[in-house]
Amino acid sequence: MKISLSDTTATRKLGIALGQSLDAGSVILLHGDLGAGKTTLVQGMGHGLGISEPIVSPTFTLINEYTEGRFPLYHLDLYRLEPKEVAALNLETYWEGVEVTPGIVAIEWAERLPYKPDSYIIVSLTYKNEGSRQAAIATHNCSISEELLGANL
Repeated sequence: MKISLSDTTATRKLGIALGQSLDAGSVILLHGDLGAGKTTLVQGMGHGLGISEPIVSPTFTLINEYTEGRFPLYHLDLYRLEPKEVAALNLETYWEGVEVTPGIVAIEWAERLPYKPDSYIIVSLTYKNEGSRQAAIATHNCSISEELLGANL
């Protein structure tokens, strides 16, 4: 599924729709160049989950946990890591709900994951022209309602 995003507000609205529609245990793998809108999308997801705390990029902390919403949101950023370093983090504890409350896991720079969960949603953000972007959404062993997403944009 491809969605045109005219500006940052549209990117945030897509995130809100995801946050409102996804269930605990959902994993979102985010792809896109620097500045493509990955963190903006996650900020929208937090809003859709009812999280009022500011959502910031975890580039230097690696993982930010937001637990006050409908479900927890686990926001990971693998930008500064090599795949060997990522493997040592045992990130599967987040999507398997081991040692943490099951929630939504959003992973920026997910192409650096040396392994993936059994089911996930890939959101690839690309620049188009004059500030607009396109989101390509694909699923693996799960589904997402195109109608629900489209209705909320």
